[in-house]
Amino acid sequence: MNEITRVGVDLAKQVIQVHAVDAAGNRVTGRTLVRDKFTGWCAQLPHGCLVAMEASASAHHWARRLIGMGLDARIIAAHLVEPYRLQGKSGKNDANDAAAICEAASRPHMHFVPAKSVEQQSMLCIHRLREGFKTERTACINRIRGLLAEFGLVFGQKPTVLQQALPDVIEDASNEMATLARLALQRAWVQWQELNAHLAWCDERIGAHLKSNEQVREAERLIGVGPVTASAVVATVGDFKQFKNGAQFGAWLGLVPRQHSSGGQSKLGSITKRGETYLRTLLIQGAKSAVMTAHRRDDPISKWAYRLREKSGWQKAVVALANKNARILWAVFVRGKAFDAHHVSVKPGALIKASPVMTATPA
Repeated sequence: MNEITRVGVDLAKQVIQVHAVDAAGNRVTGRTLVRDKFTGWCAQLPHGCLVAMEASASAHHWARRLIGMGLDARIIAAHLVEPYRLQGKSGKNDANDAAAICEAASRPHMHFVPAKSVEQQSMLCIHRLREGFKTERTACINRIRGLLAEFGLVFGQKPTVLQQALPDVIEDASNEMATLARLALQRAWVQWQELNAHLAWCDERIGAHLKSNEQVREAERLIGVGPVTASAVVATVGDFKQFKNGAQFGAWLGLVPRQHSSGGQSKLGSITKRGETYLRTLLIQGAKSAVMTAHRRDDPISKWAYRLREKSGWQKAVVALANKNARILWAVFVRGKAFDAHHVSVKPGALIKASPVMTATPA
């Protein structure tokens, strides 16, 4: 165990595969451990040993535990591990995955995922739960619409229209619905109300996060960033210094164009859509609202978004504003300065030309 300098770990629910190498990269051991014995095996590793694992369920839990034991625990995104599997796609198994994780961790320019704190993951539970309730509510509304359409009852697209009319429709004896259908719709109506109550509870928790966290309040000041987006950004990213600049943060969110460049010719396509899907969706949704109402504001960002919408269309303007907000968020949290909508940025290293000095001519 003293010879081990780097360990690759493939996590699963019940069994954990490890692949350990020495300083020269030679394989020392590779074995399968049951979940209860993994911590004891890691306790025998040298202090500061690098233990890498793939980003998956329970990865942040194990990373926090191993860091507390004095080990250098790191998490790697799954798509960055796959190229290091020597057997390719046809040779995927736990042992080969652990070896690939171990090899990927040795790369000097590998990007690692910082381990999230318990507080971060607790707040993200609210956001994940909220997204699930939203999906269930949409399915419930569509189910009710489909059932009503079977009896020739069709309402407007807005959920509020259906919500106001549904109780009267269930009680209206003039339509052709039978008793059994009314009971079914009554049960669906109760489910809809319960989902609304669950969503309201999640929004209350997010509102409490906004009041108690200074970073969330700073993020919420941006144009196109609401309480939900601000809370999700802080809970997901944590330390913004993990990104060297705002452009890298925007690329991590998948808000930069795809490249297919060769021979000195640059070919850009649609955005990459890599990285954190939830944050990217929230930023784009907030940017849609900001772009559509940009003509009502007089700050430089809104004027820029309005001009871009008129020139390139609102879809490109929305993505551009979402990317700009990502860069602003990075600058606000890394540099420690509050957001100012009227701030004029200056390129690093730009020389400021001094105004000419008036000199008196001799008589």
